[in-house]
Amino acid sequence: MPQALLLLLHLLAAAFWVGGMAVMHFAVRPSAVAVLEPPLRLPLMAQALSRFFAGVSVAIVVLLASGLGMVWRAGGFARVHWSVHAMMAIGLAMMAVFLHVRFAPYPRLLRAVAAREWPVAAGQLNTIRRLVELNIALGVAVFALAIVGRVL
Repeated sequence: MPQALLLLLHLLAAAFWVGGMAVMHFAVRPSAVAVLEPPLRLPLMAQALSRFFAGVSVAIVVLLASGLGMVWRAGGFARVHWSVHAMMAIGLAMMAVFLHVRFAPYPRLLRAVAAREWPVAAGQLNTIRRLVELNIALGVAVFALAIVGRVL
């Protein structure tokens, strides 16, 4: 039962993070671009990212704790399949990208929105968009490894 609970928590956190990025990127952002001018769109996106980033921070803690817990229960990294090592490496890269977004372009976006500097804010949001695209691709790779990694 503890292994199943760890796996459930792990999958829920991963689904929240990767799925949330997909929703923001493929639904929320294009919809906001289609119907809102920059003075409305950019504060909306900054607020949406603020709420999402809080959830991602929790998801990262859950992912690390549950992932390391499953590895520990399996006997450590020396005893797990290579795909687990690959998922861990990609996950750490995703976390690094998130931390960069959270502590570099995102604060610049917030400052530009507060100053009503719409072109600057749009540029920062575009930087975030490109990094989210990268993290979506990395997240899909992790899901693929989780599903097919054992048979490779």
